[in-house]
Amino acid sequence: MGMIDRISSPADVQALDEQQLELLGAEIRDFLVEKVCATGGHLGPNLGVVELTLAIHRVFNSPEDPIIFDTSHQSYVHKIVTGRANGFDQLRQKGGLSGYTDRGESEHDWTESSHASAALSVADGLAKAFALSGRNDRTVVAVVGDGALTGGMCWEALNNIAANKNRKVVIVVNDNGRSYSPTIGGLADNLAQLRMQPFYDKVMDTGKTTLNSMGWFGKRTFEGLRAVKEGIRHTVIPEEMFPELGMKYVGPVDGHNLKDLQSAFRYAKSYQGPLIVHVVTEKGRGYAPAENNLADLMHSTGIIDPETGKPRTVTKPGWTSVFSRELIRLGEKRRDIVAITAAMAGPTGLAEFAEHYPDRCFDVGIAEQHAITSAAGLALGGMHPVVAVYSTFLNRAFDQLLMDVALLKLPVTVVLDRAGVTGSDGPSHNGVWDMSICGIIPGLRLAAPRCADTLKQALAEALDISDGPTVIRFPKGALPPALESMGRMPDGCDMVTYTAECLLNDEIAGRDNPGTSDSIVTVLLVAVGAMVHPAVAAAKQLAAHDINVTVVDPRWPVPVPPTVVNFADTHDLVVTIEDGVIHGSVGSMVQEVLNAAEIDTPVRQLAVPERFLAHASRREIMDDIGLSAEGIAAAVLGWVDGLTAGEPGTAES
Repeated sequence: MGMIDRISSPADVQALDEQQLELLGAEIRDFLVEKVCATGGHLGPNLGVVELTLAIHRVFNSPEDPIIFDTSHQSYVHKIVTGRANGFDQLRQKGGLSGYTDRGESEHDWTESSHASAALSVADGLAKAFALSGRNDRTVVAVVGDGALTGGMCWEALNNIAANKNRKVVIVVNDNGRSYSPTIGGLADNLAQLRMQPFYDKVMDTGKTTLNSMGWFGKRTFEGLRAVKEGIRHTVIPEEMFPELGMKYVGPVDGHNLKDLQSAFRYAKSYQGPLIVHVVTEKGRGYAPAENNLADLMHSTGIIDPETGKPRTVTKPGWTSVFSRELIRLGEKRRDIVAITAAMAGPTGLAEFAEHYPDRCFDVGIAEQHAITSAAGLALGGMHPVVAVYSTFLNRAFDQLLMDVALLKLPVTVVLDRAGVTGSDGPSHNGVWDMSICGIIPGLRLAAPRCADTLKQALAEALDISDGPTVIRFPKGALPPALESMGRMPDGCDMVTYTAECLLNDEIAGRDNPGTSDSIVTVLLVAVGAMVHPAVAAAKQLAAHDINVTVVDPRWPVPVPPTVVNFADTHDLVVTIEDGVIHGSVGSMVQEVLNAAEIDTPVRQLAVPERFLAHASRREIMDDIGLSAEGIAAAVLGWVDGLTAGEPGTAES
């Protein structure tokens, strides 16, 4: 029977002796490699916090003492300690364990959003709640990475946490020098200086033992060395990590030394007031393929071979790589193109651009708000910035996009990776809100390419726009095949403003008797971006039911192109299909435009329902919410039956 099999709660960890605790740590590391290699997930971060998590659970009493993991992708060890080891075979799979903390899984999980830099604000609020209700014996523990500390919310929270010296908040800074990639900025430099402290302490401890054994002369020599040491420390190391806040600082502590960690946490638990424990860890520790992966130390992996760390399946070319190569090509032609990443140059495709043009690529840390407004400044200075972020992270920079960019009509291009349903990373990583958010920003244009060629076209078109912001969104995963347009657009037409491409039409395809019978219903499918391919597949299924279908790709669906209005006026039913939330959707915008044009063709919408979607594969989720080809065809058939029967039908998926 292994050590992990004996752990069902933190109390079981607290009952172990020190030798057993070390054995448990080693077994957990092997367990993580075995399980995460089989399912995919955040391997490197969790290998780095094995001892740290065990020590926290040894000293603090979860859930009475809340443990808040910022981002929480590093909570796998916490899940094991709290009795969920048996669920790791289904990690990040439908019906299985979430890859983040999840309030529905355990009373030990207090949060579940996986957006960075929020944990300290939660901790501040919890500490205030405990104080107001007289529960002053409870300690709130917030585990935050050095990368997350580059986010502004952390500093806003610290300002409030430090304001009250009686609330018990322990801030554990998990310092591995990285977020996805190496942490950048002044904070990173400060932490790097602090990491030097153990070197001085080790030298002095060794020196003290040796010199004290030499009698009076040795002791006097040691006193002199200590004075020199203190002088050096004051030169390169701040007296406290955040001296301007006046918060107690402990560390740096070796994040892989269980004895030192427990000692630091016992002191922190006994301290009356907020306190920072600076812990230095190694991301990917103990697994050679992760330690040797210099790009991101296996921050997140797919299914891999545990022996080699190499993917078990061949990865097809993806959307991100096409964007990356095209931006480099365009950047060679235009010196005004600059790029901004929020600590994710690799995942968003900007790492290669940075290699080609290092002076024109800026990593601002986990600070999307700053990224957008910094882009505004670059645009004011004559540049055309390209800000590449995951779609879900644009949510936190809405105000900046609205007030700092759009209000000034600045040429800033925002490229949204992982748009639409992403799947296994759960509800907070689905990029389903961007079109609704962007749709209410005056002057903003949004493109949703359907394939590699239309992505390249959209990027070139966006960079040619100089009178307002542009947004380009594309999904996660491999690229679909190209679909040729079946309709020739007017010469000299502005593709951004005026056109929608016709991809399937019975008359153009030469189908027998298209629309010649009054009994045949004509349906217009307006398919956005990644939904074009399933829409075309659904249209082919509908042909067998004597339904005359036209499929159009708006290409730039926000604002709605007039061509869509023209198509709508010649059909019996309009169905919009998109992988964004239904409230404020492109479908809603189409309905508004048709109303304004006094076109009474009924509109039905297929979109993501207004709820948080539990983690599963993208395919499983799309099937469940009716956005597969089969689901689209079934919905259209139902609406056509309603039309022919004189029923109003429904406007939502």
